[in-house]
Amino acid sequence: MANKRDYYEVLGVSKNATDDEIKRAYRKKAKECHPDLHPDDKEAVERFKELNEANEVLSDPDKRARYDQFGFEDPMAGMGGGGNPFGGFDFGGMGGMGDIFEQLFNGGRSTRNQGPVQGNDLRYELRITFEEAAKGCEKSFEIFRNELCDACKGTGARPGTSPVTCSTCNGTGQIRQSGGWMTTVRTCPACGGTGKVIKEKCTSCSGGGRIRKKRTVTVKVPAGIDNGQTIIMNGQGEPGLRGGPSGDLYIVVGVRPHKLFKREGYNLLLDFPIPFTTAALGGDIEVPTLSGPVKYRIPEGTQPGTEFRIKGSGIQQLRGSGKGDLILRVKVEVPRRLNNKQKDLLRQFDETTSDREYDNRKSFMDRVKELFN
Repeated sequence: MANKRDYYEVLGVSKNATDDEIKRAYRKKAKECHPDLHPDDKEAVERFKELNEANEVLSDPDKRARYDQFGFEDPMAGMGGGGNPFGGFDFGGMGGMGDIFEQLFNGGRSTRNQGPVQGNDLRYELRITFEEAAKGCEKSFEIFRNELCDACKGTGARPGTSPVTCSTCNGTGQIRQSGGWMTTVRTCPACGGTGKVIKEKCTSCSGGGRIRKKRTVTVKVPAGIDNGQTIIMNGQGEPGLRGGPSGDLYIVVGVRPHKLFKREGYNLLLDFPIPFTTAALGGDIEVPTLSGPVKYRIPEGTQPGTEFRIKGSGIQQLRGSGKGDLILRVKVEVPRRLNNKQKDLLRQFDETTSDREYDNRKSFMDRVKELFN
């Protein structure tokens, strides 16, 4: 327990926080550290697990009361697994035993959530070009989602009728059975735990209350977005249950590579080949940018691998007004095929030069002399 953080600290709320404040804090932090937003980030997965654990306790009045009283040292912790009094024990395959412990922990009161439930979030992978990511764009695409049936308004009952209270469980959603000193509680098989049954099913949705529909979504992609980043469209997921809010749509952006440029943050990197004569004598070159070609002066004596920076010709900052730079990396190219006249001219040039004209060669040869002398 020594390594566990206080649940209130995890959610970033005070110990006097209301249920609504806890709910809002959880939703905000869940979106910030959701694993889909941080691919290959193991720490994000752990933070998300920690956040869910804290929310599971603090959003339940009884678990929260026990946590406020005992902290992580709940006297009933031994009945759970892994030393966690608020969860972690796997009751799978044990039939009604999970409900027995639920009874013990909650004094015989049901904790089944019959209130509003937020709808499911959806995820879509959007592919865009390098230029679209750099300059921003508007894209439309189609998604499938489960929506409330228009005919029955999501009740699942035939229009003109309504679901009725389950007579098996009297609307509680649970069946209780007593045997000696122990009371077991299990989900009502007649209503599936909802407390309601549908006598006459809606023919449009076959009683499910939802129909799968295709929708067109339009999103504005901001300039400067990078590969793997996510755009969240609030309320564009599936509708909630029992009046709960709709889920969100997570749009994961995939940016296609560019044929010339590589992105490094908000800067662009461009490998630019120039003739060895331009490197030696200097000269003007025409450099491609995302906004069109620009002229740039290469100084004489430029060495291979030298980098030049063209200010403001990079990527638009996602949350700012500035732009990155274009980093021009020179690759000096030596011709492979020379005619006899060109070779003679180069030999004449070589005869008139010495190691003093080559800084790197002179330094290297000096070190060789020191090594063997």
